[in-house]
Amino acid sequence: MLYELRRYEIRAGRRAEWVAYMESTIIPFQVSKGIVVAGSFTSETEPDVYIWLRRFDDEAARVRLYAAVYEDPKWLNEIKPFIDQILNRETVQVTRLNPTPLSVLC
Repeated sequence: MLYELRRYEIRAGRRAEWVAYMESTIIPFQVSKGIVVAGSFTSETEPDVYIWLRRFDDEAARVRLYAAVYEDPKWLNEIKPFIDQILNRETVQVTRLNPTPLSVLC
């Protein structure tokens, strides 16, 4: 099992709009393709930061699910254009994580 911790900076003052879009469109779309979203968060101290956590069974599943999401015409033609307007892509951080044996996330 592996996780991705994804940290995004949203353009100033648009975090509420981003969260609404994540919860109404991006998360349901990715879940419909088989990605498990283990959590999504906003920062208490950084007003333009959004963090989410995705889970994959293994590397092969991650590769397969990436293709299912990011090559889909709906993603390319509808979702990605919105993301490009609101997300500061230069500051995106993706950290791959492996839970330790006693983690509740195993």
